Amino acid sequence: MLRRAMRWLWQFALAGVLLVVVRLVLVQSFVIPTTSMQPTLHAGDRVLVSRLDYRFGDVRRGDVIVFDGGGVFDPAQPVSSTMLARAGQAVAAALGGPVGERDYAKRVIGLPGDRVVCCDVAGRLTVNGTALSEPYLPVGTEPSTVRFDVVVPPGRLWVMGDNRENSADSRAHLGGPGGGTVPLAHVVGRVVTVWWPLNRLAGVGAVDATAITTG
Repeated sequence: MLRRAMRWLWQFALAGVLLVVVRLVLVQSFVIPTTSMQPTLHAGDRVLVSRLDYRFGDVRRGDVIVFDGGGVFDPAQPVSSTMLARAGQAVAAALGGPVGERDYAKRVIGLPGDRVVCCDVAGRLTVNGTALSEPYLPVGTEPSTVRFDVVVPPGRLWVMGDNRENSADSRAHLGGPGGGTVPLAHVVGRVVTVWWPLNRLAGVGAVDATAITTG
């Protein structure tokens, strides 16, 4: 009986190690907590985030990303010092449960060195003087009611929610550290698919947000 218990313990430990490796290297699951990314992502959606995409820093304009807002959008918070708390957070993250209140899902609008401006005479965002086509915005939504003119610092990103009227994104933190921009080092990965609920099962592909709009 002791041998059987040891075998089960070993299998459980191995499964845990494999789960952690997959989470750290390949994919991680998150729950979308708010409506700030509608209609692309809805509150309650469970999404898979690819960590592998950004191992080589290949962040693209138009990607929907998850990032840690600690010290950027939220004040820096001490990491829990108890082993039990850290284990619980790791399990929650692996299973797609909310890990905390510091993880955000937003769309990349500006890359390092980009000049992002709101807005041109037609009411469109521009990046380096080029007007953006943003087909992911809710119908009838303005690209932004907040005016800004930002040059994204090296190693950082300008991010915005698709639901521009209800998104506390880079615009809401213009007076904060980095002027509302997010360090590349804080990026967890790219959202690749909604996997739950099943009626919303769909991929979340990168969008080319550099095309010049017409009309």
